[in-house]
Amino acid sequence: MAEAMTVQPDVRFIQEVLKSGGSDLKKCYQCATCSVVCTLSEEDRPFPRKQMVEAQWGLKERVLTDPAIWLCHNCGDCSTRCPRGARPGDVFGALRNQAIQHFAFPGFVGRLAARPAGLVLLLLIPALLFGAMASLSPGQQDEVLEFAARFPIPWLETLFFTVAGLVVLGFGVSLARFVKGLRAHGATGNILSGLVPALVEILLHKRFQECGKEKNRYWGHLLTLWGFAGLAFMGTVVGIGTMAGFMHTPLPFLDPARPVESFFKIFANVCAVVILAGLVILLADRVGDREKRKNSTYFDWLFLLCLTAVVFTGIASQFLRLMAADPVMYGVYYVHLVLIFVLFLFAPYTKFAHMVYRTVALAAAGKR
Repeated sequence: MAEAMTVQPDVRFIQEVLKSGGSDLKKCYQCATCSVVCTLSEEDRPFPRKQMVEAQWGLKERVLTDPAIWLCHNCGDCSTRCPRGARPGDVFGALRNQAIQHFAFPGFVGRLAARPAGLVLLLLIPALLFGAMASLSPGQQDEVLEFAARFPIPWLETLFFTVAGLVVLGFGVSLARFVKGLRAHGATGNILSGLVPALVEILLHKRFQECGKEKNRYWGHLLTLWGFAGLAFMGTVVGIGTMAGFMHTPLPFLDPARPVESFFKIFANVCAVVILAGLVILLADRVGDREKRKNSTYFDWLFLLCLTAVVFTGIASQFLRLMAADPVMYGVYYVHLVLIFVLFLFAPYTKFAHMVYRTVALAAAGKR
């Protein structure tokens, strides 16, 4: 027997979806073309047709706790084939945006990070912190130029490990809420045992390979992911090494007396080239495609441009130091630190969070 359901639409939610990238949502007339052409959609659990109607009806709790919105990789096939121009891929992007805000802890930070008006405050906090750090630092103590003269390593490490703790807390509470919602929706996969297969799938970008014919997006995402992972690993190791006293920055490029530190220096630069290549591909793909450019939102651009600026200022800082370009190098490094702070502290509330939510959703949905 069919199950009776009383629909109580959340009008505000519908308006938020329309504003955050799903402006064509109401054009959908449920022909199911999108579910048929999607190579990732399964016969027993098809999408995005079901989620489109739930979004149209304003069933916020129902659609935001559906793991299917995270199984989509927005290749654009459904949007291209839609006879009404409803662009389901963009609607799903808007739904993911709303899900991150919905589960965010604390909620006001999620709402702040999702709006252009909040960008000033996002930048102001680290700008004041690092400005105060530079003004209180002891300054250059010898002839060797190093960033620690203005931004002492112990101060930076204390600050960023504190930030890491806050990020873990933010993600932890947000994901606990997310998992509770997934379970209520009927996702029964064992998350702990499913994490490793989900991570392997994401690291290899298997679903991106299956998803449409846009090789630019595949290579752009893959290079960005691996470059970022390498830099994050290197930064963590060097941070712990400097705090423990067995590493000292700036790391040398080629120094037989310091082979381990030289390796990490070279490794970091290789990762920087890899991630920069990936970001250039993604930016060129988004800017060069009229439809993608038109339908890109602030939520999309904030993460992409912030990460690009972090990589660019990091590379520029290194070369300015090698050129002994004092005081310009300190100014560029200051901007670099501000952007890193924004990128990481607000990771649970920006598109950065996609990787984490998608991993959990894949595991909960029992994907292999």
